[in-house]
Amino acid sequence: MERTLVLLKPDCLQRRLMGRVITRFEDKGLDFVAMKLMRVTPELAKRHYAEHVQKAWYPELEAFITGGPVVAMIVEGPEAIQVVRAMAGATNGLKADPGTIRGDFSSSQQMNLVHASDGPESAQREIDIFFSAAEIQAE
Repeated sequence: MERTLVLLKPDCLQRRLMGRVITRFEDKGLDFVAMKLMRVTPELAKRHYAEHVQKAWYPELEAFITGGPVVAMIVEGPEAIQVVRAMAGATNGLKADPGTIRGDFSSSQQMNLVHASDGPESAQREIDIFFSAAEIQAE
């Protein structure tokens, strides 16, 4: 079993798509071991997007991710990282395949509804940023 972090970004909540997105993960057979509605602070954004902070476009990214509530989730299942990323689709919604979350619901590079960790190391780092051990439900 593998765990990954998924964020339903502010645009996902503003467009009232969170139930549809969560249902897709449930329908795939993935389990949720943690979930919370929260606001991303500028400090949290800088930790989460540490590799992008020095890029010229970072202020716009920070303004977007801190601009409304997000749902942070830990999703668990076989090959969860790869499965969730495939379900999310290409980062740019205009290039994402139909049938993916972004392909079906997004037409933007930045307003792309979901964040999904891109590998085991980043998944663990991101899970540790968003959740304490006490918030994770273990069976």
